[in-house]
Amino acid sequence: MDSFELNKIAGAILGVLLLVMGTGIVAEFIFAGPKVKVEGYALPGGEAMEAPKAEAKAEAAEPIAVRLKTADVARGQAGVKACQACHNFEKGAANKVGPVLWNIVERVKGSAEGFSYSAALKERAEKGEKWTYDNLDAFITNPKGYLKGTAMGYAGLADPAKRADIIAYLHSLSDSPVPLP
Repeated sequence: MDSFELNKIAGAILGVLLLVMGTGIVAEFIFAGPKVKVEGYALPGGEAMEAPKAEAKAEAAEPIAVRLKTADVARGQAGVKACQACHNFEKGAANKVGPVLWNIVERVKGSAEGFSYSAALKERAEKGEKWTYDNLDAFITNPKGYLKGTAMGYAGLADPAKRADIIAYLHSLSDSPVPLP
């Protein structure tokens, strides 16, 4: 087979590929649908999903002082079950992965004896900042959002009523509890 025959075969293959590609472009042009402004599909019930979010935001806007009036210490104690993996709540207990939370309300941030805090909490401790009811509420809501650089791996608790119960329980963990706001 000489080179002229090879050139004819290669030319035929390239011609067919060019024809197929050209046909695809023309077909795409002919059968193209309208341009979509927003990708995806509207799901049924989308409006119903918005209402609970608005209620949650309204509930979150309620200050901790108001929520503490209806908070329940027993529910708060049950709500800290997951926290017990990293924290102790008893007086005189040893630190775990997290510091002991006995007498946390109005305690200087980053001041538990024998616990190695993150740089962010050490900085707050140097300033003398304390764990107020509002601080605790914000921290439990979103630890990493409230305190950039914290080592706490907890994602946070969105339910304001549950946070109030937990804070009421933390309030009770003291020989002389700080008065409620």
